[in-house]
Amino acid sequence: MSAFTALQRLQWSALDETQREAALRRPAQQTRADTAAAVSAILQRVRADGDDALRELGARYDGVALDDFAVGEDEFEAAQRELSPALRAAIDQAGRRIGAFHAAGMSAPYAWDSGDGVRCERVLRPIQRVGLYVPAGSAPLPSTALMLCMPARLAGCPEIALCTPPRRDGRADPAVLYAAASCGVRRVYKLGGAQAIAAMAFGTASVGKCDKLFGPGNAYVTEAKRQVALLEGGAAIDLPAGPSEVLVIADAGARAEFVAADLLSQAEHGPDSQVLLLSDDAALLDAVDACIAEQLRQLPRAETARAALAASRSIRVESVAAAMEVSNRYAPEHLILALRDARAWLPQVQAAGSVFLGDWAPEALGDYCSGTNHVLPTSGAARYAGGVNVASFQVAITVQEVQPRGIAAIGPCAVELATAEGLDAHRLAVALRLEQVAA
Repeated sequence: MSAFTALQRLQWSALDETQREAALRRPAQQTRADTAAAVSAILQRVRADGDDALRELGARYDGVALDDFAVGEDEFEAAQRELSPALRAAIDQAGRRIGAFHAAGMSAPYAWDSGDGVRCERVLRPIQRVGLYVPAGSAPLPSTALMLCMPARLAGCPEIALCTPPRRDGRADPAVLYAAASCGVRRVYKLGGAQAIAAMAFGTASVGKCDKLFGPGNAYVTEAKRQVALLEGGAAIDLPAGPSEVLVIADAGARAEFVAADLLSQAEHGPDSQVLLLSDDAALLDAVDACIAEQLRQLPRAETARAALAASRSIRVESVAAAMEVSNRYAPEHLILALRDARAWLPQVQAAGSVFLGDWAPEALGDYCSGTNHVLPTSGAARYAGGVNVASFQVAITVQEVQPRGIAAIGPCAVELATAEGLDAHRLAVALRLEQVAA
C-alpha cells in the first residue's frame, strides 16, 4: 500500500499561463485519444452485431456472459427481500425529497397574446423514449437511479429503459433495482460501459432504441455518449457527466477534517476522479494534508482514493476572490465554499454544477438525499450546462394561433422584414392573407 504524504502544492500567483492550464487539467483529458479509439470500436461492433456483440463485450469487461439482459420480476422481488429495512427506508426517504425538489422546479406551459387576435403558446411534451445509465463498476449507485428515474417519471416519459452493469453472479445490484422500482421503472437491462450506451442509442433485438440518454459514468461511458450524439441515427444526450470532481475553497476558519473528508468523498469514486483545494491560508492546507493521511487509513477504498489524489492539487491563492476566479475557470462539477460568509460569495459563482455553502453542507448530502440532482456537468461543461432536471426529459413546443384580425395587425411587420431579407415566398405567404382579409 502506497503512503500519502501531501497533495501537490502550487502557488497560483507564481504560475504562468501554461502552468495554470496544466494545474487545472483533468486526468480524463490526458487519455482522450486512446479512449476515443476504443469507444469507437465498441460502438461500431454493437451497431453491426447487436446482442451478439453485447454478450461478447459483457464477458470481456463485466466478467459475465448473459443470455437475457432484461431483469425479470423474480429478480426485482428478490432485490426487495435482500435489502435491509433501514436501506429500503433510506431509499424511499431520499426519493421523496428528490421528487419534491424536482416537482417544485418544473417548467409550466404558458400562453401570451402578442397582438389582438394573435396567441402564442409554449407547451411541454415528454420525450417518448429515454435511456438511463446507472454505473456500478467500482460501486453500485442506487442514488443515481433515483436521480434519473424520478425526474423522468415526473416528466411523464412513456418509455424508460435503464442499463446498469451486472455483478459477477449475473444479477443487477439489488439496491439499484429497488430504487428504480420505487420510481416505477421496471425496464432494466444488465449492461454496462460503452456497450450499454451503444445498445440504447442504436437499439438491438433486446434493447429498444432511445431518443435521449442520461447518466454519469467513467471516461469510456462519457466518450460513448459524446460519440453517439454525433453519429447519424444515434441519440441525444443529457450532458457531459464523466469522472467525478470537486473543488473546495476554504478559509482559515474551515475545519480541516471536514475539508479532508469532502475531498476524499470524491476521490474514492474512481482513480480518474479529481479534487482541488484552494485556500489563502497555508496552515489550513497543511492541516488538510494531515487529515487526509489520517482518514485514508480508515477507508476501504483507500487505494482508489490515492490514485485520484495523485492527479489532484492543493493551490495557495492570494485571496478568496482569487480563488473564485480560479474556480470559475475550472468550472467544477461540485463546488464547496467552506467559508465564514459562504452565501455572500454565491453571487461570484459563475460556473459550477452544484454549490455547497458553509461547513455543514457536505457534498455527500447532494449525492444522496438533500433533494438536488447529482447528475451534473463535468470536465468544465458547467460553463454552459446545468444538472439534470425534469425539463431535461421534456421538449418545449411553441404554438401560434392567428385570427384574421391578428394577421391584419402584425402581418405588415412580417411583409416588411421578408422584403428586407429578399425572401419573397415568405412575403407572399403573408401578403396573400392580408389581401384576403382586406377583401
